[in-house]
Amino acid sequence: MVGSPKPVEQDAAPAEMRDPFVRRELSRAAIWLGLAATMAVAVLLVQPLLLIFAGLVFASLLDGGVRLLGRVLPIGRGWRLLIVVLLVMLFLIGTFYLTGVQVTQQVTQLRSTLEIQAARAAAWLSGQGLMPGASDVGGMVRQAMGSVGRLTSWVGTAIGALTSMFMIAVIGLFVAMEPRTYGRGIEWMVPTDKRPEFALVVDRMSKTLRRLLAGRLLGMVAEGVLTWFALMIGGVPMAMILGVLTGLLAFIPNIGAFVSGALMIAVGFSAGSDAGIWAIGTYLVVQTFDGYVLLPIVARKTVDLPPALTLGAQILASALFGIMGLALADPMTAMIKAALERSSERSEEDLGDDARAV
Repeated sequence: MVGSPKPVEQDAAPAEMRDPFVRRELSRAAIWLGLAATMAVAVLLVQPLLLIFAGLVFASLLDGGVRLLGRVLPIGRGWRLLIVVLLVMLFLIGTFYLTGVQVTQQVTQLRSTLEIQAARAAAWLSGQGLMPGASDVGGMVRQAMGSVGRLTSWVGTAIGALTSMFMIAVIGLFVAMEPRTYGRGIEWMVPTDKRPEFALVVDRMSKTLRRLLAGRLLGMVAEGVLTWFALMIGGVPMAMILGVLTGLLAFIPNIGAFVSGALMIAVGFSAGSDAGIWAIGTYLVVQTFDGYVLLPIVARKTVDLPPALTLGAQILASALFGIMGLALADPMTAMIKAALERSSERSEEDLGDDARAV
């Protein structure tokens, strides 16, 4: 219509959502708020998350057994998994049936022996003027042996420990049944264009975890059996339980070897100087064999984790997550290392593509 006024175009007000600047800033704020909320949820749910991760570690262990069995038995995956689970159950039941009574008696004896030895050491240090008076020795010994008492006694925490182990076993078994199904479920949470790279990273992490666990199991069996027979030959008391503890603690390198060595030497000297010296020699021989013969062979076939990196990760994980974090520090470190190595490879590939394009 002639003479009608033209509509006046107005820019969006700074407070309106259609302003590009406001949208961009809100997007940035949402990212930071989401990151903070994720960290808060992770802190609050750290124990369940650790249980889930432990279940994934157990699933990787079962998957490694299934793959190894597949090299000699050309049958379906379900049957191979059933055989692996049955073998694990038979091993555990047989071990507890044959050695359960003896191990229970030795655990009780081990605790009392360690308390006596700690009291003697504290009294000697007090007499040399290196510790407070004798009146404080008893309290310090009880405080120092509190963790050992919790470690060697399951009366107060049996229900919680069994429940956690049951949940870990169930999660691991379900994941081991259909690992690809759960892998695809996680991939669906990633943008479509990133899924191939994400699947490659997950595959690398899974292989790294299987190799790490294979090496750990080999080291645990070797250390436990060698310690058991060597202490039994030397006449050191409680050789069986010390061998079992050494094998179990071998899952945690560095710290586990130190703890098992301290227990071994304390029990050895409780039976006399000769047994104590034999225990020291056994510890040195086993650790030398493990460090200079077994581990280099395993490292070439499995995961090469520097000792300083491993120890640092264990210290941080134990401070943040407790004993379970300490036990799972190596698997977490190995998986993070595999992901970072793939990220470095991807960066080099992108640089190579850019150079060829130029």
